[in-house]
Amino acid sequence: MSVRDMVEKDYYAALGVPKDASAADIKKAYRKLARELHPDKNPGDAKAEARFKEVSEAYDVLSDESRRREYDEARALFAAGGRAGGPGGGRAGGYGFGAPGGFGAPGGGYGGGPNVNFEDLLGGSGGGLGGFFDMFQRSSPGRGPRRGGDIEAEVTIPFEKSLTGLEASVRLPGAATCTTCEGSGARPGTTPRTCPTCRGLGVVSRSQGGFALSEPCRDCLGKGTLIDHPCPDCRGSGRREREQRIRIPPGVSDGQRLRVRGRGTPGERGGPAGDLEVTVHVLRHPVFDREGNNLTITLPVTITEAALGASVRVPTLDGAPLTVKVPAGTSSGRRLRARGRGVPAPGGGHGDLIVTLEVTVPKPADLSPRARTALLEFAQAHPEDPRAPLMERMEAEG
Repeated sequence: MSVRDMVEKDYYAALGVPKDASAADIKKAYRKLARELHPDKNPGDAKAEARFKEVSEAYDVLSDESRRREYDEARALFAAGGRAGGPGGGRAGGYGFGAPGGFGAPGGGYGGGPNVNFEDLLGGSGGGLGGFFDMFQRSSPGRGPRRGGDIEAEVTIPFEKSLTGLEASVRLPGAATCTTCEGSGARPGTTPRTCPTCRGLGVVSRSQGGFALSEPCRDCLGKGTLIDHPCPDCRGSGRREREQRIRIPPGVSDGQRLRVRGRGTPGERGGPAGDLEVTVHVLRHPVFDREGNNLTITLPVTITEAALGASVRVPTLDGAPLTVKVPAGTSSGRRLRARGRGVPAPGGGHGDLIVTLEVTVPKPADLSPRARTALLEFAQAHPEDPRAPLMERMEAEG
């Protein structure tokens, strides 16, 4: 994360969260935006794709505690430029230090007398604020080897593949160096030029009242270079999305999150790479549903099959129909179970196939005269009222 990124990009605004948002709120906001802006849901929408990259970059920084702290402190320091050094006489354009008798102390002005060189205090001759940034970074507890950030992605797979497993391609925004510009951010054939304002230092110094004041260069935003012709593929960022092949295991469920170790953002200063977290979306099937590791299907049966019993065929996902026996006198809603014909279980084995029987009633228009006569004869031969027990219970309650 460059100084320019720290001062130029408002990651909190990108995610739509306040600066004091909790880690849980930041993750919740990112997931909501990532689902809405994901390229798979917005094919060909360059604006949505750019926003998707923006929120992914913001989450990459704000989800890492040390990077978020560094980002917040750097932006606060940059924002301090141009403000008064403190109550009681600090000069405009300085950086306030509230120590008694020092910079910004009540009534003390800058303190130390007119011969104090503010630039020396911030890092030595020629170093300016950049020297202070170096001092700040060396003292930060995260400046040794640091683990890379985690990357979140989504993938959508067919229902059948969720049972068998597969290899899928996942699009990772901003996860690799742009091959078009080789990371420079400039259009091929051009190069970034040295910022003429700061001469490549990233900071500018100016004299005021006998003091040398330094602050990040506002033209190049502390980067030291300017890009006149941004790369058309990465839009000047130097990074672009890439595809990552991952293995999705059999039995994955809709909404399940898979973690792939070491496939996230590269670490810094020899630190390990972060992880890739993939949310799997499983498309609905027109025939089958799922309850845990069990497959479910609703199977229509005729009145005759339900009353007299029958052997009926049940479709399966592996292509070979399964024959089940419908007991005589079956009511609608009865469930039959075929052991081991369901979803692969994580610990081995399979769930079951659960068949829910649904007795179908023919429409009057579909009844032939002979069938209608047979139904009337059946009703006369069996005049019992199936609602009688229900009415009796209600009368007993009354």
